[in-house]
Amino acid sequence: MAARHQLIKTPPHRVWSVLADPTCYSRWVVGTASTRPGEGQWPEVGSSLSFDVRLGPWTVSNETVVRRCEAPSELELEAHSGPLGTARIAIEVRPWGEDTLVIVDEHPLRGAGGTLHNALFEVLFQLRHRAMLGRLAKLCERR
Repeated sequence: MAARHQLIKTPPHRVWSVLADPTCYSRWVVGTASTRPGEGQWPEVGSSLSFDVRLGPWTVSNETVVRRCEAPSELELEAHSGPLGTARIAIEVRPWGEDTLVIVDEHPLRGAGGTLHNALFEVLFQLRHRAMLGRLAKLCERR
C-alpha cells in the first residue's frame, strides 16, 4: 500500500478548506486535467466529482466518489479509473503544532488495478503522492 505524509506549514482548517473545495481538485491531484461537479454536495458522503485525465492526444473521463468524510480530519475517496478499476484514497489531516500533517494512503480496490498491482506500481504511487502532496502544500500555504 502506498502511504505518504507531508508536513504543511498552515493550520488544519486551511488544508481542509482546500480538500473540501471541488474547484481546487485539479490543482493538487496529479494527473487530473480538469474537474466538473458530479452528484451531491462535495465532500458529503456519496457526492462525486467528474474529472479528465489527458494522455497525449487522448482524454479519459472518470469519477471520484466520497465514501467517508469526517470533517475536518478524514476524507476517503473511491477513484474510478475506467478499465483499471477503482482505488481507495484515504486522506488524513492531523494538527501538528501550528502546522498540519497530511497522510495519504492509496491502494487498488476493484478491477484490474488490484490484479496488476506490484512493487513497480508502489514506486509510481510514491512518486505521484510526493508531487501531489507538494502541490497541496503550496496551495494551502498560499491561501
